[in-house]
Amino acid sequence: MKYEQLNEAEISFHLTDIEESKLSALLYDYKEAFSSDKDPLVAIFGHEVEIILNIERPYLPLLRRPSYQKIPKSREELELHINKLLGLGVTRKFGHNEEVEIITPVIVAWNIGKSRMVGDFRALNP
Repeated sequence: MKYEQLNEAEISFHLTDIEESKLSALLYDYKEAFSSDKDPLVAIFGHEVEIILNIERPYLPLLRRPSYQKIPKSREELELHINKLLGLGVTRKFGHNEEVEIITPVIVAWNIGKSRMVGDFRALNP
């Protein structure tokens, strides 16, 4: 079997047999990316990464940053953009008791006299 080198690999038990065979084929097809001259396929150590996502409340202090200061003109522009998005049905208002993702709308001015609304994701990118 051509995937013989993968017999020692520890593959997640969450995968189905079909997913495991597709993963094995992918690893074998791109084995140059997963091996070196010194280390055969799946013998390279130090690439195990466990990522735990946590968006439970209370948020970390970094997630509770104050929003940008708004000048009156920016506030008007922001309201125009939000009303336009509400009118298009792209976004909706939410109640004070609804849980929402952490995003703050910000107006960015272009040098041609126009502006655009973007999301402030500083809280998610510490």
